[in-house]
Amino acid sequence: MGEPMNLAMIGCGNIAAQYLASLERLPGLRLVAVCDAVPAAAERVSAETGVPARSVEEVLADPAVDAVLNLTIPAAHAPVTIAALEAGKHVYLEKPFATSLADADAMVAAAEKAGRRIGSAPDTALGTGIQTARQLVDSGRIGTAVAATAFMMNPGHESWHPNPAFYYQHGGGPLLDMGVYYLTALVTLLGPVEAVTAMGSRIRTERPVPAGAPRAGEVLTVEVDTHVSAVLRHTSGVTSTLVVSFDAVASQLPRIEVYGSEATLDVPDPNRFDDPVRFCATPRGRDFTEVEPTAGYRDAGRGYGLADMARAIADGGPHRQSTELGYHVNEVMERVLESIREQRQTAVVSRCERPAVVPLDATPDVA
Repeated sequence: MGEPMNLAMIGCGNIAAQYLASLERLPGLRLVAVCDAVPAAAERVSAETGVPARSVEEVLADPAVDAVLNLTIPAAHAPVTIAALEAGKHVYLEKPFATSLADADAMVAAAEKAGRRIGSAPDTALGTGIQTARQLVDSGRIGTAVAATAFMMNPGHESWHPNPAFYYQHGGGPLLDMGVYYLTALVTLLGPVEAVTAMGSRIRTERPVPAGAPRAGEVLTVEVDTHVSAVLRHTSGVTSTLVVSFDAVASQLPRIEVYGSEATLDVPDPNRFDDPVRFCATPRGRDFTEVEPTAGYRDAGRGYGLADMARAIADGGPHRQSTELGYHVNEVMERVLESIREQRQTAVVSRCERPAVVPLDATPDVA
């Protein structure tokens, strides 16, 4: 790989620290500017990192900036991404890809017109956890894949997040905020989805922020379903069940399980990179054995998907967290919401290739 890609980070909120921690060890990327709609936020990150704080307008007009890391709130994903693409920048953005299919279509059209790439979080699927599970599925260790279950059950983010309001507004909720991790993992493991059936609920229209939380005393307006249950049919014939909730006080359900004709996989939390995979081939057995990693980036962090995109741009090959993958997962979520509204099975139109497996001990600037 040649010179690093010059990168401007737009959005200096809660998730930015995790990207900054990874960028320090990714040789294919060079952070040259940080921006935020709240200048004080950009100045704070600038003081911590030594990277200049600049306005979005300055960054987009600078031909030395190759790409934008879009860490804005979901509602700003489309306008910021489209503006960056039109300025000739590649874009890697935080999840969700967009808050509507219309926005997603506009982003893809802008990328095609500009001849630039979009990469999309979550890249947690590139760590040793999901990648090892993927390798076990592909190798036939579980026999023929039959079905999968995925559960994300928690009480919501207001007890800890410094700015929780947008999680309960359009573009938020447990599906677009957290379900995207599970759907990205399921598509990586089992292939694209062709149809969905779903139901949803919200038990309250307002959520008070509890004492001791950063926004204690505020009352958040709920505009979205905070509990969603969906059945997905993959093009492979496998069916997956997904349940995501901001209304569960506690849970002992597994994060993801994949059921094969010969064995079951206990797949780790898709919001993490390197938790272990467990495997059981004993009928009615309860003793799952831990599997040594066989694929994936070791010790990965947020930003590895961006580094993989930078490598792919330099090489002229595909990047794993592709436009097609991000768009497809986004459409699946939109079709789930459509199924809830219309109380019927809904077809998913888009398709994507499963990203190539990450070889064990690869680095994102090489493989």
